[in-house]
Amino acid sequence: MRRTGVQKLLRDHARTFALTLTLLPRSMREPLGIAYLLARASDTVADAAGIPHEHRLALLEELESLLDAGDPRPWNPGTGVEGMVSTTEVELLDSLPAILATLESLADRDVILILWRIILQGQLFDLRRFHPGAGPLTAKELEFYCGLVAGVVGTTWTLLIAKHAPQALLLPQSDMQKLAMDYGKGLQLVNILRDRAEDRALGRRYVEESDLPEMLDLARKWLRSGNLYLSGLRPGRILMASALPLDLAVLTLSEVKRFPDKARVRIPRRKVRSVLFKGLAYLGLPRPFNPAS
Repeated sequence: MRRTGVQKLLRDHARTFALTLTLLPRSMREPLGIAYLLARASDTVADAAGIPHEHRLALLEELESLLDAGDPRPWNPGTGVEGMVSTTEVELLDSLPAILATLESLADRDVILILWRIILQGQLFDLRRFHPGAGPLTAKELEFYCGLVAGVVGTTWTLLIAKHAPQALLLPQSDMQKLAMDYGKGLQLVNILRDRAEDRALGRRYVEESDLPEMLDLARKWLRSGNLYLSGLRPGRILMASALPLDLAVLTLSEVKRFPDKARVRIPRRKVRSVLFKGLAYLGLPRPFNPAS
């Protein structure tokens, strides 16, 4: 798949993340963009209410077997699901052969496949755990799930920084990966709290309404690791890209607290723009102060 094809898919399926990628060094953009699209594809299958539960589970278990064998290219979940998912989701699923062919040419192929395998574990856990009539997750299950689908993204992000722009790290990689795990879990918990009404309608009870104050505190605790993570990065594009999700998560968490009964809170565009403008100063730093430009 040509680079422009990947960029189009990212614009269609992840506008904020596509913007984040443009801030990173070129060598990191393609592997992380591919990783996002792969995870989004399997997540599309996992969340497709129009596809029978057992069929979704079978499709993801097939992918699990292929990943365990080291070659996911034969996976073709788009066959026979037309009308069960949206047109843009069909486009993403139909693009998988080209996305996977591009992945084969990347030096970071194995890292991305390991990341996808772990995220898939979380997606399978989700499908298996939330059978009809299932109760809410326990605190241990919630942390386990957040770590699989988001914490590992933080650790892989850090691994790629250490490989492609090691000068951007101010702390040891091992310390940064620990902080990145909690940072990722915090971002996922914010998403869960934001989407909890929609998830309940789908039979997924990640948290109880009565536990909302406790969950808000837990999200803040994990996001504090995000602040520490950012303090371990040199000023520059990588810092800006790493900070953007935290800034948006803090705004979202504030809205959830202010409007706990709202079906789904949304951040006003003016606030999103202010977050973006706040980090623009990093882009103009001279190269000695922005080695990851």
